[in-house]
Amino acid sequence: MGLPTGFLEIARQDRPYETVESRLKTWKEFVLPLAADEVGKQGARCMDCGVPFCHNGCPVNNLIPDWNDLVRRGKWREALETLHSTNNFPEFTGRICPAPCEASCTLNIDDNPVTIKSIECAIVDRGWDEGWIVPQPAARRTGKRVAVVGSGPAGLACAQQLARAGHAVTLFEKSDRVGGLLRYGIPDFKMEKHLIDRRMRQMEAEGVEFRTGVEVGATISVKSLLEGYDAVAMTGGAEWPRDLQVPGREFDGIHYAMDFLTQQNKRVAGDDESRAAPRGTLSAKGKHVVVIGGGDTGSDCVGTSNRHGAASVTQLEVMPQPPEKEDKALTWPDWPLKMRTSSSHEEGCERDFAVMTKRALGEGGKLRALECVRVEWAKGDDGRMAMREVPGSAFELKADLVLLAMGFVGPRKPGMIEQAGVTLDGRGNVLANTTDYRSSVPKLFAAGDMRRGQSLVVWAIREGRQCARAIDESLMGRSTLPR
Repeated sequence: MGLPTGFLEIARQDRPYETVESRLKTWKEFVLPLAADEVGKQGARCMDCGVPFCHNGCPVNNLIPDWNDLVRRGKWREALETLHSTNNFPEFTGRICPAPCEASCTLNIDDNPVTIKSIECAIVDRGWDEGWIVPQPAARRTGKRVAVVGSGPAGLACAQQLARAGHAVTLFEKSDRVGGLLRYGIPDFKMEKHLIDRRMRQMEAEGVEFRTGVEVGATISVKSLLEGYDAVAMTGGAEWPRDLQVPGREFDGIHYAMDFLTQQNKRVAGDDESRAAPRGTLSAKGKHVVVIGGGDTGSDCVGTSNRHGAASVTQLEVMPQPPEKEDKALTWPDWPLKMRTSSSHEEGCERDFAVMTKRALGEGGKLRALECVRVEWAKGDDGRMAMREVPGSAFELKADLVLLAMGFVGPRKPGMIEQAGVTLDGRGNVLANTTDYRSSVPKLFAAGDMRRGQSLVVWAIREGRQCARAIDESLMGRSTLPR
């Protein structure tokens, strides 16, 4: 600990945003980086705790106090090496991770955690600017061939680690571009896609072969992969969206959030409208938009709708409104349940909690409103929280466009999973443990959301890295890759 009183002498200062007025006119990132000297000061706030609780919150096992102190001392290149030792893509997590590490920071006990996420992002961005991040090809090749299916963060991390171990890696992606939900689920105003392209170029130089537009289970069979490769990693994500099972669901104007977000990302990428929207254009311009679902995907729909020029945006959540501030004595250092207001909410959005949609109303096949009812939650006889409608609380909500952002129920079964014949767990995910990541089918491994269900980018990177080590160990009898 280089500055024992840093947390007392230096106030928390996080990255500022561009004004709402300016950022609504563009699809570019709007978070403004801090100056290097200010980042160093923020690193000096770290107490280098004897028990670093920030590690409790970080799934990728980032050595947070170490690189905080290296930045404090101006040793940026050493900080980058330390950061990359546990995280293949800190420029992704430094932008879109919700930072559970900061929730676990000791200084969060009084709501002033170290700005860990901002420091992480500053380190890796400087690494790219300075030219410190270069390909790391293996010194020798093993002669083993591995197929990785799915190019989200789990697949990218798995492929990069395996290539660095000396294996010949082919990464298959069903979409036209690499990145999974990083590419088509995260809006550009949160993470611009040149960041993915830059990592792709690094990975290609390390020996990873990317094959886009190839859907395993449709374009090619699982059987052909198992015959042609020494191991196959299934990292295809959990893309089966939860539907809204109500009367009137068939009305034109109700769409899955991912269809809406993907179209916009394709437009920003320069695709013409016929390619970006093969089944019709989805636009919020001039419409009364209702987003059903209170998570990050719903927030992304809010920000996208505001940039389209929506007449109004309302976000509904069936759960009750969480408290403004958590009870630290009960929750810290775990991730707390509390009211979270994103940058997209600040741009303009009505939020309503404990609301359930009963039916969609329309005329001539087109949506015009939602019929909703308020609900309350109470413990039932079995001790579980149960929902019941509040009598007399029904109301109508004007809606021209409804976006379903209620999460995902697991990986899609048709195609790869059905062909593979793997055993599934009770939630419909591919059954594999976190020790060897093996599925029930020999040579077939699973990691990321396809194995654990819908989760965070940090968990996907962690599982991709650990799966790579398990594959390397199974092929070579031992592995020097980190977990």
